[in-house]
This record gives sequence, structure tokens and C-alpha cells, in this order.
Amino acid sequence: MKKYVLLLIIVSTIAINAQEEEVHSLYFDFDTFDLKTKQTNSLLQFVKKLDTSSIKTIEIFGYCDDRGKDLYNFKLSTNRAHAVKDKLIENGIKNKIIITIEGKGRVLIDDDILDNIPEVRSKNRRVDVVVNYNPVTIEDLKIPGVYNAIPEQPIAGDRIYLEKLLFDRGSSKLSPEAKKELDRLAKQLHKFKNIDFEIQGHVCCIPSYQKEAIDRDSKKRELSINRAIVVYEYLFKKKIKKERMTPKGFGNSQPLGKGQLYDRRVEIVITKVN
Repeated sequence: MKKYVLLLIIVSTIAINAQEEEVHSLYFDFDTFDLKTKQTNSLLQFVKKLDTSSIKTIEIFGYCDDRGKDLYNFKLSTNRAHAVKDKLIENGIKNKIIITIEGKGRVLIDDDILDNIPEVRSKNRRVDVVVNYNPVTIEDLKIPGVYNAIPEQPIAGDRIYLEKLLFDRGSSKLSPEAKKELDRLAKQLHKFKNIDFEIQGHVCCIPSYQKEAIDRDSKKRELSINRAIVVYEYLFKKKIKKERMTPKGFGNSQPLGKGQLYDRRVEIVITKVN
């Protein structure tokens, strides 16, 4: 990875500085919404580490496991979200930046999960605190070897970061903004015809033992490779030669650890400058 170039999201050093989203999860006992000492301490440690001056908004989402009736689970998940909101405000977070407090109800277990069901259920009894930061552009960071366009004299190891090439959860579809970014990249690739590269797809938000996420369109565990392929196919339509590109899926094997947004990514890794 150190040898190559990334397109879209980068390595952890950049994610630490440029992250736009950070998620902290609190896990609850079965059929409860009150915060125990362990949960409270975890939340307080999270709050202490926040740079409140750079926070744009906070969203709070509550969840339940797959047991019980829908109406009851929505109420329980909502109570969990509000309990966390109250604790955040109690510890100095301004109410006006908390824009969402929502109970999502139960989280269904995938049909193909046969092992570790108790563990999966315990992870689904949670509240996610999503901190959205004011965006930092790649130009602001001024990190050597990282660019928002192919440099005039590219070398192996240069990283190109496209800030709008991001995917929705569970999706391998390109947004209009992502297509515009790829249009810009394709023009540059036509100029620099001597560059070969890998297109590497990644996913977020699944337990480590699952390795790969389900694509909600195909209903199969192939989300990261599908994300890579959709970029590959789009660039091919823009007349980028197939022999220059290799799509690969990496599942959740390379999380950046700095927010779900940065793991819903595709990276272009330049493997050769001819």
C-alpha cells in the first residue's frame, strides 16, 4: 500500500486530519435504555477527545436487536437515543448542534449469518453517535504526495484524493457528484496515458468476521468489488483502456478507523508509470 497511489480516500494520516464523520457506538443490555457506568464512561471519554470547534452537527441513532415487536422496538431504540442525547448535553455538548435524535427500531440479522448470532444481536443493541465535522479540503492539508489531481510529473506513490467519490451505505451506485469527479479524472488519465493503476473497493459498518458487505442491489456479499467495478466500467466508457485498470475488492480488511464515511470508498492505486 505504501508503494501505491490512492484515489478517493487515502491512508490513515489523511483520514485523521480530513475526516468528515466520526461514529462512536454505545452498547446496551437487552431490553434497557438507561446508561450504566461503563457506557457513561465510554461516552465521556469520547466527548473529551472531540474538537468541538470543528464540529458541524451531531446525529444520534438508536437500534434494537431483531427480537420483539416493531412498535416496542422503535420506542426502545428512541429512548436509547434520547438517553444518550441527555448525557451529551449534561456534559457540555450544545443542544443546537444535535440535529437528529432518531430510533431506528430493530436490526434484522442477515440470512447468511449462522454463527455468532448472540454477538451480532449484542452489537445491534446500540446507539450510534455520528459527529459530522466541517469539511477540510485536500489543499488545506498540504500533505506531500497527496493531490486532488494528477500532478504534472506523477511518480509511483503519489496519492490522488477525490473528495466527492463516496458511496451510500450498502450501495455501489455512483452519485452525480461522483460521476463529475470521475469525468475530471478521466480527462487527466487521457493526458497521462503512461499510468497504470488498480481500482480498490472498500466497505464499512460490518463486523470483522464477515469480511465483505452485502450489496443491497445484488443481495450478495460483493459490495467492495462491485464498487471497484462500477468505477472501472465508468472510466472504460470514458475511453480509458482496460489494460490500464485492474478492479479489486478489499472488503473491510483495510478500515481507516476514522469514521464510516472514509471506509465507503474506492481507491485508485497507481501501480506503474511507463
